[in-house]
Amino acid sequence: MMVPMTRRALRRWFSVHKWTSLVCTVFLLSVCVTGLPMLFSEQIWDIFVGDDDPPYESLPADIPNANLDVIVQKARALYPGQIITNVSPDDDEPAMLVSMAPSWQALKDDENHPDRHSGHWIKFDAHSAKVLKQSRPADAPKEPRTWTGVILGICTRLHMNLFAGLPGALFMGAMGVVFLASLVSGTVLYGRFMKRLPFGSVRTDRASRLTWLDLHNLLGATTLTWATVAGFTGLVNELQTPLFGLWRVTDVRQILKPYANLPVLSQDHLSSVQAAFDTAAKAAPGNEVTGLSFPGASFGSPVHYVLWTRGATPLRARLFTPVLIDARTGELTGAYPMPWYLRFLEISRPLHFGDYGGMPLRILWALLDVVVIGVLVSGLVLWAGKRKVATDARLRALGYELDDADDAAVPALTAETAR
Repeated sequence: MMVPMTRRALRRWFSVHKWTSLVCTVFLLSVCVTGLPMLFSEQIWDIFVGDDDPPYESLPADIPNANLDVIVQKARALYPGQIITNVSPDDDEPAMLVSMAPSWQALKDDENHPDRHSGHWIKFDAHSAKVLKQSRPADAPKEPRTWTGVILGICTRLHMNLFAGLPGALFMGAMGVVFLASLVSGTVLYGRFMKRLPFGSVRTDRASRLTWLDLHNLLGATTLTWATVAGFTGLVNELQTPLFGLWRVTDVRQILKPYANLPVLSQDHLSSVQAAFDTAAKAAPGNEVTGLSFPGASFGSPVHYVLWTRGATPLRARLFTPVLIDARTGELTGAYPMPWYLRFLEISRPLHFGDYGGMPLRILWALLDVVVIGVLVSGLVLWAGKRKVATDARLRALGYELDDADDAAVPALTAETAR
């Protein structure tokens, strides 16, 4: 049996739900609307932009990848005098990306450096080591931006931080907290209100305000679990910058402290890149290597290759383990699993975007997203159509019976609303 709730407590829950919902509704609408194209960004890009890369060579399916040292040598031959910054396999294609720059200094945020923003990349066929595509040189005319890229870029930045960087991300995180409070308060009110109504009832033969209320309650109850998961994981994702910053100034700083004052190694006599990939794969069994940064990279070591590895299954694909390989000798320095808070952050990403279950799960996520938009819109309709009366009168009009004798509020249909 449900414990009666005092009129004061009910009034407080009603106020909490009303104000938390009003505060976050506009921002949640922005998140929900921009989240829809983000769910299918790859498919949208393929349809409207496509890929102009030349075809890969027809080779037997079991042929091994080309030696990475060969790919690195070809990249250096194309741009002698430049440095290689990263080598990474493509996530979706049999390709290897090699990033280069005139110097490490050119990649830093130095307005006065003549080569600022001069980094570029080369895409190689992972099997044949043939050059497939290169980014445009820094001094070449920029390629015109496509409307698809512009729209997806706007959606991403609005969704993440409202074009306001870290302050915007923290603000959206705060809106996530407010949203969770509105879900909790809405659940309390819904449980009381629906005590004497079958679940899912929508009273279309009563006043339109009651119809909107029933729709709001039904849609909210249907998506409650998903909305809670999406809201909480979205809140966690907004904290990625400070959490990674915390990791860098604690664990990473301690790991790299013995090497911090050493000069950056010249790339003329570094150990084998292919051997570093192989050593990292053995150091993190069950993981796949997703990229290698050369000595001198930001947040790296002046004398180590930093290799990133991740789980090979969909559920572990977001769990990264960095591995340090001494670039002077090729020997393993260590593998360093991320702390619990970053592992929790990375696990929350696929839960938020539904990208660990393939297209069926993304479609389900999109449908639930649309339903939540319906919850938000119906809540705005209820608020916009409210009469300027006291809270107790509004509670009675919405179907709550307030007993002045014992100061208890028990959800029931009043005679007025039941008619």
